[in-house]
Amino acid sequence: MTPERKIPDRRGRKARRTRDTLAQAAFELVLDRGLRNVTVEEIAEAADVDRRTFSRYFTSKEAAALDSLRGDGDRINAALRARPAPEPPLLAYRRAVLDWLADPGSEPWHRRPRIFDLLVVAEEEPTLYAVFHHIRVDAQEDSVAIVAERLGVDPRQDIRPAVTVAAGAGALLAAQAAWVRGGRPDALPGLVAEAFDALSADLLGEPRPAPEQHPGGPEPHRGANGTTGGAGTTGTTGIAGTTSTTEEEAEGTEATP
Repeated sequence: MTPERKIPDRRGRKARRTRDTLAQAAFELVLDRGLRNVTVEEIAEAADVDRRTFSRYFTSKEAAALDSLRGDGDRINAALRARPAPEPPLLAYRRAVLDWLADPGSEPWHRRPRIFDLLVVAEEEPTLYAVFHHIRVDAQEDSVAIVAERLGVDPRQDIRPAVTVAAGAGALLAAQAAWVRGGRPDALPGLVAEAFDALSADLLGEPRPAPEQHPGGPEPHRGANGTTGGAGTTGTTGIAGTTSTTEEEAEGTEATP
């Protein structure tokens, strides 16, 4: 490799280190002192750079403090790309999220130090939450493209990829909100499984799917009637991948005295 080709790599690594240092400084200062008690200048000083350098990497202190969360959307999307092609899209999304949560190497939220605390602050600070929303939207746009590719459709003409991602991301968001408000940092995987169970069964008025054994995943959720729901579904069809009842079965049930 020639020296000319090494220089951009060296510069890129230096830029990455500077960005990471700024993000870590913002992360720690916001958690230690509160968002409103931290200035951009203080973050830059903690990272040993000037205000102008900060502005080259981030538009606000909120963006810097939440920068470490951007990679999580990428990890979920990488897991989504790796799911088997025959899986219904929403089922693939669900399993991708659970794969991310079960992989120690991906550092999911419940295993990463102080991420729980950061999301608690994000729930309380509107400007921080707005930035978090934009991070989620960016990740969801990539998810839509991945689902569209799996289905072999144009997402501008076919609404199914957007519906799939909106439903799956909504379940994840609901689980995250319940996680933060519940005050139990280790409860996230179980809440995610419960949220997807509700999406694929309860809210559609259909039977809960049979529990699926997911390596490293949460225990199956048990409903009030004693039924359980796990990480996946059986007899999946369509986008949601839920168990369906045929018209003949329904008629047979009604005819039973």
